Amino acid sequence: MGLTPASEDLLRRLAPQVLGALVRRYGHFDAAEDAVQEALLAATRQWPEEGRPADPRGWLIRVASRRLTDQLRSEDARRRREETAAALTPRDEFVAPPPGEGRAPTEDDTLALLFLCCHAELPPAGRIALTLRAVGGLTTAEIARALLVPEATMAQRITRAKRRLKASGAPFGIRPNDTEGTDDTDRSDGTDGMTGGAAPEAADDHAERLADVLHVLYLIFNEGYTATSGRELQRADLATEAIRLTRAVHARLPTDGEVAGLLALMLLTDARRAARTTPDGDLVPLAEQDRTRWDRAAITEGVALVSDALTRARLGPYQLRAAIAAVHDEAASDEDTDWVEILALYEVLIRMVPGPVERLGHAVAVAMVHGPRRALALLADLDRDERMAGHHRLEAVRAHLLEMAGERAEARAAYAKAAGLTLSVPERRYLCLRAARLAE
Repeated sequence: MGLTPASEDLLRRLAPQVLGALVRRYGHFDAAEDAVQEALLAATRQWPEEGRPADPRGWLIRVASRRLTDQLRSEDARRRREETAAALTPRDEFVAPPPGEGRAPTEDDTLALLFLCCHAELPPAGRIALTLRAVGGLTTAEIARALLVPEATMAQRITRAKRRLKASGAPFGIRPNDTEGTDDTDRSDGTDGMTGGAAPEAADDHAERLADVLHVLYLIFNEGYTATSGRELQRADLATEAIRLTRAVHARLPTDGEVAGLLALMLLTDARRAARTTPDGDLVPLAEQDRTRWDRAAITEGVALVSDALTRARLGPYQLRAAIAAVHDEAASDEDTDWVEILALYEVLIRMVPGPVERLGHAVAVAMVHGPRRALALLADLDRDERMAGHHRLEAVRAHLLEMAGERAEARAAYAKAAGLTLSVPERRYLCLRAARLAE
């Protein structure tokens, strides 16, 4: 007998919090991560037989602490281990540490872990990869697909990031100047809210660190909203955790426009969750969704957040993405969607962030305003982008545009190709269904 789905979701949610608690108390990031993994494995073996403990977090911390204690004792000399033994968790019970040391997992533990993984000592690519692994709980394969790089490359990147973080001796926790916000009316990079009077060089580091934090949260949310593999279209636990952490960052930086923009984007997108699948788990595209099932409270909050940010902060990518989502969510029906406004927003976005995903969204907006053939011409550049090579979304958009253009045979072939590229079962079923309909 294995774990119930509810227990599996709980373990995924608790893993970064338990890791944060161990790193706060003991340091040793890499060893702490191994100990947490062992504790999770122990839970999968013991909980089905003994039942879920009353305090799952405390249970995981206790087991992981024991594993880590044993590992640390075996790695160093006995004398050094004996000197520190009093500060480590005893094997027979979990003893609460002194105030400020090794607290039970809280929101701050996970948030502090998030900022630690985005430390300036790490290269940007390493920060993002390590944080997705430690905080997001994503597998190496999922991270590779999210960042459009080979899995082997991603594995090496994560390993190097762990080694460099260990060598840096970076302290665990959030420094005041990491999260003290002020008005960013004149700055969109977040540095005014991050400096706390620091030197310009430090301000640049803090702005870059915050940008990485936001990027990681965005990727975690995206994996939760549309899982890159598996039998379920969505991983609600990941999306919910990303929103929770973004709220925590927003609470510390309430005037940062991009933090508000990201939170708004998540709320506006997640508001459609209930309408995105049938009772059988099949994908329902945006144009066909029952909009009465959308979460109007989340939409209202998201619209208010992005509207406020747009009036007082310099424009940023997350605000633009949120504005696009707001146009979709505020339309009474698919036919009422203001595609002209969406295209205008995309035109600004791709000048600011000319990435392949942004350009793909822009091509769809072009098709809706100027027709599919002009949009198909835009895909030629994306065909030459290595990051999109073999990616099913490019072929899925191509198929949609070809279908709009009346090219049924070509569209059917593109849908079939896209279906063969995706690892998501619901997406594959949907794409195969679209191809089959065109064969009729």
